[in-house]
Amino acid sequence: MSRSKTFPIFLAFLAMGFGDVVGPLVSLVKDSFEVSNFVASLMTTSGFIMFGVLSIPMGVYQDKKGKKFILLLGLTIALIGLVIPILFGMYGPKAVIEAGSFTKLYALFASIFLLGAGATTLQVAGNPIMRDVSADGQYSSNLSLGQSIKAIGSSLGFLVPPAVGIWFGLDWTILFPMFAIIILITLVWVNSLKFEEKRSADAKPATLSSSLKLLGNPFVLLMVVGIFLYVGAEVSMSAQIPILMDKVYGISDFGLWLAWGLFFLPIFLGRLAGAFILKKLKAGKFLVYSVLLSVLGMLLLFFGSQYFAYSGIVMIGLGFSNIFPLIFSITVDAMPERANELSGLMVTAIVGGALIPPITGAVADISVQLGFLVPAACIFYILIVALKSAKK
Repeated sequence: MSRSKTFPIFLAFLAMGFGDVVGPLVSLVKDSFEVSNFVASLMTTSGFIMFGVLSIPMGVYQDKKGKKFILLLGLTIALIGLVIPILFGMYGPKAVIEAGSFTKLYALFASIFLLGAGATTLQVAGNPIMRDVSADGQYSSNLSLGQSIKAIGSSLGFLVPPAVGIWFGLDWTILFPMFAIIILITLVWVNSLKFEEKRSADAKPATLSSSLKLLGNPFVLLMVVGIFLYVGAEVSMSAQIPILMDKVYGISDFGLWLAWGLFFLPIFLGRLAGAFILKKLKAGKFLVYSVLLSVLGMLLLFFGSQYFAYSGIVMIGLGFSNIFPLIFSITVDAMPERANELSGLMVTAIVGGALIPPITGAVADISVQLGFLVPAACIFYILIVALKSAKK
């Protein structure tokens, strides 16, 4: 497929990353609305809960309507979500804390809820569409590249708020109109695309029942739970690292930038490198190496040293970078005839980003560093997933 047709799909992956803004929003909402770590962490629940509700139905609907239709639907839902805070005056000026600010807080939760619904729909369509545009044997590589572009979208939540505050005197809510413009461009561009969607000749129509029955396959269940815990661990890390910078190490003004440099920059670079590494190394082995690096990084967080912690966060970011696309592509490549149902199941598992971070936040209210035990436990499970998938 030509670059003119693949570029809009990669742009959709960029838009997909906007759903991850809930991570850095936890610290921003905590400071702006003066709420507890736990309450702020509920922002992640609002953003990720639709992954648990919508993914399987969207996978079934996609089987009937096609991936392009579902991709456009996801972009539309996300765009509506981004317009809501703009209508409530959250579009850049520093006016979050004022009379009626709780009304704005509720509007913000509604916005993130719809943005999460849009991101859910984009994930269901975007990941299998990448298989449609990939040459044989290149799906894992191309999906890692797409996920690296998604990491750029995720990074904007860390990079933009400090920049607009320092240089332009604007508030972090400038993210909403900025994201809305990018999604509108993507929506128009993807709508103009024409491409053939791959489908196995012997593939049976997807249903809710056929999707759920796949969980009876031990391998599929293992991988779906792996996605659930991985996303919960990643969102917990992105939410708690800025708080660690502020509360433990006293870095507030540039805490988001430092958190991005230590965590999301390695994720982006790791996914970019992964696209090339996977041309030479089997996906199963690469998954094992990635998780082992993450486990080692997690251990460094508990040594009590600031520089050990920084090193550990970088290692975690590099280790995390390819876990999602590897688990996803390994599972779909094992059962390509059930791609839509598997996509729905695994995107459903992203609901881990709704359920794990509040647990992390509750533990972090006792001790910020103690809170990292929650994502650490998730990664130890994923090590088991990696070893078993490599053996399979």
